[in-house]
This record gives sequence, structure tokens and C-alpha cells, in this order.
Amino acid sequence: MEKVRYGIIGVGNMGSSHAKKFLSGAVENGVLTAICDLKPAKMEKVLALEFEGASSLATFTDYKEMLASGLVDAVIVAVPHYFHPSISIDAMNAGLHVICEKPAGVYTKQVKEMNAVAEKSDTLFTMMFNQRTNCLYRKMHEMIQNGELGEIKRVNWIITDWYRSQSYYDSGDWRATWRGEGGGVLFNQCPHQLDLLQWVTGMMPARVHTFCHFGKWHDIEVEDDVTAYLEYENGATGVFVTTTADAPGTNRFEITGNNGKLVCDGKTLVFHKLDTPEREFNATYKGGFGHPKAEIIEVETDGQNPQHVGILNNFSNAILGLEPLFVQGTEGLRGVELMDAMLLSTWLGQTVSLPIDDELYLAELNKRIATGRRKDGVDVVLDTDGTYGSK
Repeated sequence: MEKVRYGIIGVGNMGSSHAKKFLSGAVENGVLTAICDLKPAKMEKVLALEFEGASSLATFTDYKEMLASGLVDAVIVAVPHYFHPSISIDAMNAGLHVICEKPAGVYTKQVKEMNAVAEKSDTLFTMMFNQRTNCLYRKMHEMIQNGELGEIKRVNWIITDWYRSQSYYDSGDWRATWRGEGGGVLFNQCPHQLDLLQWVTGMMPARVHTFCHFGKWHDIEVEDDVTAYLEYENGATGVFVTTTADAPGTNRFEITGNNGKLVCDGKTLVFHKLDTPEREFNATYKGGFGHPKAEIIEVETDGQNPQHVGILNNFSNAILGLEPLFVQGTEGLRGVELMDAMLLSTWLGQTVSLPIDDELYLAELNKRIATGRRKDGVDVVLDTDGTYGSK
């Protein structure tokens, strides 16, 4: 094949944003040929976009018909979270390559089922972890993997610049409900940060103790304010804080190791490099008061931050055999494990060990679904231009 033919399943906020990237020519070796949505009005908006080829896209209201149509080589799954695994499984079983939007799913059991199919499939599978393309996070990952920071001692991330008004939550009948979305800020805004938390450091927490607040700042039933305490097997600890109600918000990702500290604010990366490793200084310094001297270095990166286009181009090129796949889709399980562990810790009121008990989590989630409220049938596609940047 010369170019990979794509179909997008779900053309709401995120799906329509992907459609614009293909139609504008941003994906060099990929072309959009079909779209699918349960609601024809959403597809009509895509067909009306002022790009060449938009009006000629094939449309489907049944995604299985798209999978069997012969019109696509790969699909992007951009539907509400619960359906990510099942639709991805159906697409892989149909012999199609799959890009799954974040999160990989709502609960670990369904994500493990998806991963089992992916591992047996001959097709490629990736997650839309576009934040991994950000030069700042790539550089942090590289420095830690190369040992420049030394053994990690502490991980802190305050990521509260997600402000969302009540109108955002009111824009979809599935939003911010246990039944429709499966969670709140952890599942919608923070999947990228929870992925980066483990990808950048190369470590998953062994235990978490979390305080999630449900509908604290908005008229919703799911979490909109979270503080999590993390413990790692090597003795490192961490804190993860997020909300959709802070204005102005903060984005500060700080990792302290034996050789110093990395601080990323989403715009710059600074390395506080110790002249003597802390553990060595601690053992040899005889002056009582005192601390290792640190050189403050603004870290240079390659400056590249292609975001969604980067993932789309890499996936197309990987299908064509032009470059290796950047993100293995099965890695999506790790972020879902963290989300589920944080909620489960709050629900049980205790520290939770990872990996979690899949069946216990699902049982607790189903309790919330059973008692959750149903929202009126509103569904609005919002203007998302400029909102999927570097967070």
C-alpha cells in the first residue's frame, strides 16, 4: 500500500479533531477514508469541513460495517471509554491496525482482555499517548534511563491546569458519570500524566493511598479533586495532585534522584545537578550543617513536540515498515491500573497494592454504576482548537 487508509470510530470532540488533521494533509502517509458515529449529525459536521475530500468520506452508523467494508486498513477508536477495549478487539480480529484513544479502558479486567488479543494479532496496536512525543518528557525519560539522575527518591506532580466549567460537564450525557465515563479527572484529563508518571520514571508504584473527592467542585458524581500518595519498591515516595477546579492551575513535575532533581513546568526542563551524589555526601560530610552544591542547568531538547500528528505519522510509517512503533498499545494497562488503584483506595479507605484485584475493582465500580444518576440526553461537540497542546 502507498498510504494507510484510516477510519475514525466516534467523531465527537477528539474524533473530529483527528479528522481535521488527516483532511488538512498533516499525516504524510495516511489518508482518511471513512467515519463512523451513532449520531449522523456529528458526521454531517465532519463532511461539511472546508477541506478537500471531506464531503466524499464514507459514513457508517455501525462500526462493524466499517470494519467489514474493505475501505480502511486502520481505525482510530475515539468513543466513550467503556467501549475502547471491545471495539479495538473487534477491529484487531477483523485484521485492522488500531489506534486507541486514552484511556485504554475503564477497568483493568477489560484492558487485559484487549491486550491478550493484541499480543496474538498480526496487526499493529498503539495508544494515543501523544504526550510522549513532547521533547521535555522524552528528555526526562532519556536522562533517567541513562542514569543521569541516579536512583529515584521522590516523584511529585501537581497538575491542576485542567480547569473545566459546569458547562463542559453538561455537554454530554455520558460525561462525568460512572455509567458513561467510568470516572472523572483521572479518566478524562489525566490519563496522559498517569502514563508519563510511569514511562518517564520507568517505575510503577507498589502501593497507593489516595483521597478522591467526588463532585466537590462541580455538579457531577465522579472525582474532580485528587491527592494520591505513592510508594515504590526501591523506597521512593511520591505525591500526585490533580483537579479541574483550580484557576489558575499549576503544572509542575519534579523528580528527585541521588544525583539531583529534574523540574518540568510544561515549558522548560531544569536539572539541579549535584556536584556530589546525595548518598555519598551524607556518608562523608563532617560539617554538620551543609548540603551538596548544585549546578542549575536548563536542559536542551530537540524542541520537537508533534503531539497527535506525531503519533499518527509514526503509526502510519510503522504499518508501512518505515520506522518502529513508538508506543506499544499494551502499555495502556499501566495508566488504567493507576487510575483504578487511586479510586479503589478511596472507596476502601485504605492503602492499595499494585497490581490491584481486578474483580474487586469491577465489583466496587458496579456498585457506583447501579446507584448513579442518569443525565438528560445532551451531546454537544465543543470547539477544541488549541486545547490539546502540551499537557
